[in-house]
Amino acid sequence: MKQHQGIHAVECTYHCDVCNRTFKQLGHLRVHLCVHNGERLYHCDVCNKTFSCRSNLIVHQRIHTGEHPYGCDVCNKTFSERGNLKVHQSVHTGDHPYRCDVCNKTSRLLHHLKLHQSVHNGERPYCCDGCGKTFSHKFVLKKYILSCCKQQS
Repeated sequence: MKQHQGIHAVECTYHCDVCNRTFKQLGHLRVHLCVHNGERLYHCDVCNKTFSCRSNLIVHQRIHTGEHPYGCDVCNKTFSERGNLKVHQSVHTGDHPYRCDVCNKTSRLLHHLKLHQSVHNGERPYCCDGCGKTFSHKFVLKKYILSCCKQQS
């Protein structure tokens, strides 16, 4: 514990020459460099998928093992990744930390806020080949095409 706390006091002395990201430990820089040089030293024994970081391999392997080590204290639902548990917990707390600066709509996920914000900028880059109707999101276009095709059948 004391060794871990020491890293918070240390300045970031190692930096990546490619993207200028800084690191407190040389080992972390070395792992990071795999992102730039394309090295994928870790592979899954089950499906042979490869990874540049050991931690990504460990998370991936949970697909095969079914392991869900992170559990919600409120409803006992379990997750394979800590981040997914954190997102889930906002269901119980009602926490919506992301806010649209145009209309003040709030969201639990940054991704959902970004999807929402396209309503304000008017961008509609996805177009139905059949009728020319445009959409702000690809998933909405796909849903439209599915419903449109069902009606025409």
